[in-house]
Amino acid sequence: MFGALEGNIFKFFPLQNDPNHKWFASSEVSHAGFKGTDSLYVAKIIPLYAQSVVNAMQTNDYTKANEFLNSIHKYQRKFGSNVVPTERKVELEVFYNKYDIFKKLFLYYMLASLLLFIVVIINIFKTNKTVQSLIKIASGIIVALFIYHSIGLGIRWYISGHAPWSNGYESMIYISWATMLFGLFFGRKSALTLAATTFVTSMLLMVAHWNWMDPSIGNLVPVLDSYWLMVHVAIIVASYGPFTISMILGMIALILYALTTKNNKKKLKLAINEVTTISEMSLTIGLVLLVIGNFLGGIWANESWGRYWGWDPKETWALISIMVYSFVLHMRLIPGLKSKYTFNMVTVFAFSTILMTYLGVNHLLSGLHSYAKGESAAVPNQIWGWLLISLILSILAYFKYKKYYKK
Repeated sequence: MFGALEGNIFKFFPLQNDPNHKWFASSEVSHAGFKGTDSLYVAKIIPLYAQSVVNAMQTNDYTKANEFLNSIHKYQRKFGSNVVPTERKVELEVFYNKYDIFKKLFLYYMLASLLLFIVVIINIFKTNKTVQSLIKIASGIIVALFIYHSIGLGIRWYISGHAPWSNGYESMIYISWATMLFGLFFGRKSALTLAATTFVTSMLLMVAHWNWMDPSIGNLVPVLDSYWLMVHVAIIVASYGPFTISMILGMIALILYALTTKNNKKKLKLAINEVTTISEMSLTIGLVLLVIGNFLGGIWANESWGRYWGWDPKETWALISIMVYSFVLHMRLIPGLKSKYTFNMVTVFAFSTILMTYLGVNHLLSGLHSYAKGESAAVPNQIWGWLLISLILSILAYFKYKKYYKK
C-alpha cells in the first residue's frame, strides 16, 4: 500500500538506451539515470495527470487528462518499443481474454460429443438416412470447434511470443488439441471414435480450468527459452493425445463388453472390433512420438545440463511409459494375452503411467522437471475414482466376455 501511495510500484517509464530495458516509476527519477528533458518529464507528468483527473471530476471534461495519458503512451512507445506489445497484439489479447476461448470450448465440445454419442448409439441398432445426416452434422460441428481451438492456440502463441505448451495450463490445452487432432484423423470413418475423443477433449479442457491451473500468460523460465521447446516438448506432449484416445476407446470397449447380451452380441462385436483396431493404431503412433520425444529430450538435456541421461524422475517415468506401452503393443504375441478384452483392459490401466509421467512427477516428486519441492501433494480424488470405475468396468466386462466371446 505504501509503495502504491508513493508511486514506486508504477514503473511506467522506460529508460532510454538501457541495455536491460529497465522501466522506472516517476519517484525513482533521481537515481534511475534519466537525463535532461526526460528527467523533468518523468518527474512531473504523473502529478500533472493526477491534478487533471481531479479537475475533470469536477468539470466532467477529461480532455486534458486524456492528453497526458496519450503523452505517456507515446513516451513508452518511443523509448520502450522493445518490450511494449504492438497495438495488434494488445487487441488480440483483449479479444482472447474477453471470449475466454478454451474455457468455453469445454462446454461446446461436451455438447457436441453428447449429440454424436446419442446418434452413434442409435446408429448401432438402427441405421437410416436421418441418422447418417445427423452424424455428419455433429462431425462438422466438431471440426468447426477444432478449428476454433487451433485459432485460440495460435492467438496465445502470438500474444505470449512462445510456443503455447510451456507450463501446466498450456500443456493441458495443447494435449487436448493434440487429442482432438488425432481423434479427427482416426475418426474419419469411425463416428464412435470421434465422439469418444471429443468427450475426452472436453474433460481435458475442464481440468485445465480447475483452480490449481494458472491460465495467465507469463514469461518463459530460462531453461525453456530454447528452440527445443518447439521440438522436444511439442512431440513428447503430443504423444499423450494418442494415449488418451487409446485409454478412452479401451473404456468404451469395456462398456460394450459389459452391455453385451445374446440379442445384441453381433452388433456390439463389430463396434468392439472397430474401437480396438483404432486404439491399437493410436497407441502405436503415441509410442513412436514418445520414443522420438525422449531421444530429443536427451539432446536438449545435454545442451542445458551437460548430460544426456540422469535418471531424473521425469526421464525415468518416460522410460517406464515406453516400456509399459511396448509390452501392451506386443501382448498379442503371447497366446494367453492376445484377446481384445485383455488389450482394451490393459490400455486403460497403462494410461496411469502417462498420468504419473505428466502430473505425478510434476507435483509429487522433486527433480529438474518438477514443481514439487520435497512436499508431496495429495493424489486427486478424480484419479482414484477413475481407477475404481475402470476396475469395476473390467470385472463386469470380463464376465460378459467369458460368457459371450471367449472360445
